[in-house]
Amino acid sequence: MADTTLDPQDWDAFRNDAHALLDRALDKMQSARDGRVWTPLPEEMKSDLNAPLPAAPMDYPEIATRLSALLPYGVGNTHPRFFGWVHGAGNPGGILPDMVAAAMNANLGGRDHGAIYVERQVLDWCRQMMGFPADVSGLITSGTSMGTIVALKVARDRAMGFASRKDGAGTGLVGYTSEQAHACVAQAFDMLGLGSDALRKIQTDSDFRMDINALSDQINADRTAGLTPFAVIGTAGSVNVGAIDNLTDIADIATAKNLWFHVDGAFGATGILSDHVRPLLTGMERADSLAFDFHKWLHVNYSAGCVLIRDADAHLRAFSDRPEYLAPATRGLASGAPWPVDYGPELSRGFAALKIWAHLMEHGTEKLGRSITANCEQAQLLASLVDQHPKLERLAPIALNITCFRYGSDDAINQEIVLQLQEQGLAVPSTTRINGALAIRVNITNHRTTDADMQFLVDHVVAIGDDFTA
Repeated sequence: MADTTLDPQDWDAFRNDAHALLDRALDKMQSARDGRVWTPLPEEMKSDLNAPLPAAPMDYPEIATRLSALLPYGVGNTHPRFFGWVHGAGNPGGILPDMVAAAMNANLGGRDHGAIYVERQVLDWCRQMMGFPADVSGLITSGTSMGTIVALKVARDRAMGFASRKDGAGTGLVGYTSEQAHACVAQAFDMLGLGSDALRKIQTDSDFRMDINALSDQINADRTAGLTPFAVIGTAGSVNVGAIDNLTDIADIATAKNLWFHVDGAFGATGILSDHVRPLLTGMERADSLAFDFHKWLHVNYSAGCVLIRDADAHLRAFSDRPEYLAPATRGLASGAPWPVDYGPELSRGFAALKIWAHLMEHGTEKLGRSITANCEQAQLLASLVDQHPKLERLAPIALNITCFRYGSDDAINQEIVLQLQEQGLAVPSTTRINGALAIRVNITNHRTTDADMQFLVDHVVAIGDDFTA
């Protein structure tokens, strides 16, 4: 038995090693404010990670040592001065549900067991949070990218009378989104067989929000050309500047023109918990589908997202097609229909709902909302520091939690400033282009960030820029 079992031969020793590793993981999170933001993986560790496939077992103390050695070399998003892209900061409490989920090793594809009921409660909480009716359906996903695919498949299938499930996507369907929309929308059109060219990217106004008149004109032009408009995708928090489309106007157009209204709320939708952001999201509650992430602005450890679908019957019809070996039952472990696999493409699904469930109980929506508000206020503070500095120029209005600016007018210098900040471990902003100009993009989705971090960033941006122009 000892030659074939995968359980430890010495449980006491294993327990001691596990406790020690847990302590090191907690030390890492307790010191998240300290030291460098990003530390590149050393060359010798890269070399070690080219080792051949192991055939013989390794003692767990050595494995624990190797696991512990990786802790300093993450992306850096736990640090308060990680401002790149849109990454959540994580939270120490997230370690505990991941431990329980690993011990349970539950498959959330279906069947009647405790984990399924946790996910159902989380989905009900999501409906309440987002102002959706109690009878809408939903699914916990890896993130908004998968949620968008799920939602737009339902939209596509319903538009084609569900014949597309057997006959294919066909041609002629077109959809609409902002030119500032996340790339996952075009990717979903690609993966659903519609083709990314079937997604019309509508121009934006001076606030980087979808131009409603241009949207209406494009829909009319496509119908005149014999095409079939079927969906419009609004953005609640664009990646570049955090812009929120006028969701009420988009909902009105979708209703008038009989289009499916989807909202990409990857990070912005959770702003519904913030008194500051909530008014900007008016109209989101009218969406036919909404996809958003917990691992961004709500800081659930990666990965955790959600999609809500207003038409529960259409959602079920778009995915449910179980083979005989997964036939539902009225009793026993195979009962509990419908299963999550009836609402999405994955039968093998981890217990991501557990960390969402625990996180919401640990912190509550009011505290999470205050954290979101604080990040928006920090973006405004950074904007004011930029506006007051003669060597800095802000390139976009502040919609939520993102500030885009530059030092001087030389793109190459601004690119180098960002690289120097990252490589010196001082801060991690990213770059984007705003109206053709390269911008230093500062996204603030971190509950550890303080006002002092804003001044720190400005001081070092200017100092590095001055070094290059001296």
